[in-house]
Amino acid sequence: MLYLVPTPIGNLEDMTLRAIRILKEADVILAEDTRTSAPLLRHFGIEKKAYAHHQHNEHKAVNEVIRFLKEGQAVALISDAGTPAISDPGFLLVREAIKNGIEIQCLPGATAFVPALVASGFPCDRFCFEGFLPVKKGRQTRLKALVNENRTMVFYESPHRLTKTLQEFADTFGRERLASVSREISKVYEETVRGTLAEVIAHFTSHPVKGEFVVCIQGMG
Repeated sequence: MLYLVPTPIGNLEDMTLRAIRILKEADVILAEDTRTSAPLLRHFGIEKKAYAHHQHNEHKAVNEVIRFLKEGQAVALISDAGTPAISDPGFLLVREAIKNGIEIQCLPGATAFVPALVASGFPCDRFCFEGFLPVKKGRQTRLKALVNENRTMVFYESPHRLTKTLQEFADTFGRERLASVSREISKVYEETVRGTLAEVIAHFTSHPVKGEFVVCIQGMG
């Protein structure tokens, strides 16, 4: 069995009882960054070593993990925060597990874009999740493809690229398009800034840009 186990994106109380149990029972724990996962595991009394499984080694590691699974071992995958495979490692392993007939369980749990989307005030019945835009190649192509998007659009962005990305959104969708920007979700300094793209840009130009961000853009409809 392969378990995909969400971990808190901020408040440790967001960890589910089932997630703690699965991690305690797993034969192998795979983590995006063992330095990040070690304090989390200790906090919940999970006394097991986690092995690295990240974007730089997942292609090489997949076959070995599949071997563990075929031997009957229970493998649990966690990312630094949130649900594995959502803008984090995990997709390749899930795909190979399916090809090899291995059972998969993805536990429900923390994911940054869901609370940001719901708190945006934009329609949630239909939306498109874009995650992180390409840093260079393909970035403008992706944006141009979204010009006429009717659904609410959801993006992830890092602090050092936020203002640049918001300006690109204004250039693409218009400065009067409504946006909602959430940062540090489930943490002490959680904040959501809503308004036109022009207003949101003005806010983050005059305030410190810290934390991880989820940007929701109202669709054409």
